[in-house]
Amino acid sequence: MNSSILFYLLIGILIFHFVFDQILGALNAKHFKDNLPPKLQDIYNDKAYSSSQAYKKTRYKFGVLTASFSLLITLAFFFLDGFAWVDNFARNFSEHPIIVALIFFGVIVLANDLLTTPFSYYSTFVIEERFGFNKTTKKTFFIDKLKAWVLTGILGGVMLALIIKLYQIAGEYFWIYAWILIGIFSIFINMFYSKLIVPFFNKQTPLDPGSLRDKIEIYARQVGFVLSNIYIIDGSKRSTKANAYFSGFGKEKRITLYDTLVNDLTEEEIVAVLAHEVGHYKKRHILFNLFISLLSTGFTLWLFSLFVGNPLLSEALGVSQPSFHVGLIAFGILYTPISVVTGLLMNMLSRKFEYQADDYAQQTFGAQPLISALKKLSSNSFSNLTPHPYYVFMYYSHPSLLQRINNLEKS
Repeated sequence: MNSSILFYLLIGILIFHFVFDQILGALNAKHFKDNLPPKLQDIYNDKAYSSSQAYKKTRYKFGVLTASFSLLITLAFFFLDGFAWVDNFARNFSEHPIIVALIFFGVIVLANDLLTTPFSYYSTFVIEERFGFNKTTKKTFFIDKLKAWVLTGILGGVMLALIIKLYQIAGEYFWIYAWILIGIFSIFINMFYSKLIVPFFNKQTPLDPGSLRDKIEIYARQVGFVLSNIYIIDGSKRSTKANAYFSGFGKEKRITLYDTLVNDLTEEEIVAVLAHEVGHYKKRHILFNLFISLLSTGFTLWLFSLFVGNPLLSEALGVSQPSFHVGLIAFGILYTPISVVTGLLMNMLSRKFEYQADDYAQQTFGAQPLISALKKLSSNSFSNLTPHPYYVFMYYSHPSLLQRINNLEKS
């Protein structure tokens, strides 16, 4: 294979992936007008359901526009030798491989973010605003951008520099040491995400003593779940949509409730949602997901180590001087078909875990409070209640609402 063939192979992968996504998206969009199944008809009145349909259509059309723009920019970058230009730009500042790589990715990431910011702005302040979801101020929007750049630059830059250094030291076996490094980093982030990352963007406060905290602690004791860290996060700072999540291990584990969740649900429904999250912990889903993620990372790094030294990767992107950073870009595109398959498998596993967590909540607390909570959360976020089965199969990490209700009612 020569560089020209590889160039068009990369282009073909990008276009095929785009077309595949759009076909499934179009199939899914055809179901937006479907009548609600009998079990879901109490979620919306006619006016609210009409609004939810309009929201889904608007988001779908906007998604097609942004994906098309992204593809066109990427193709233009390929055909206009954009990678070679950025590589030459980086080499004007240094010939050190690590510095060149940091500048190279810094330029690409920053340029991509600047190009997509108008779309993000429109999504937040036009679409989400129109349908009553947005609570983000323009000041918060741009401050979030700056904070994300800083965090990405520090964490991403340090990790990239260390991996390239390992490549320089260990050669073809660098993937083993890089795997260990990424594994340690992943475990650290899982442990301390809420303490170290979340405070950059949100305020977290302990749940005050009272009826809700009492009910949560009573349930936790009943199921033998030691829990002292229960926090409320100011999700309403950005959106009316609600959420809850579990993070950390051992003494660092904590439950985080969005203030919108606390405002939208009854105390019984909140405990039911937490019972679902406790189910994930009791079934060791968090540890299993981390283990699978690390295996996948190791496989990807091993595969990358087989190609990284091949000058064809850089030549295919129009860069005459082979380098780790350009090879990483080309490999990332070549890996796309594999990532689609692994993503599909991970989604299948995730849906299985969601059923198991629902079953745990049903067995230890009750089905009806969780069903009621799921219906409210779906209603308040205008979730798609009639998704195409193929779309669910490919992209959903959770079963559809109807699937979850059917499972809870038969458990």
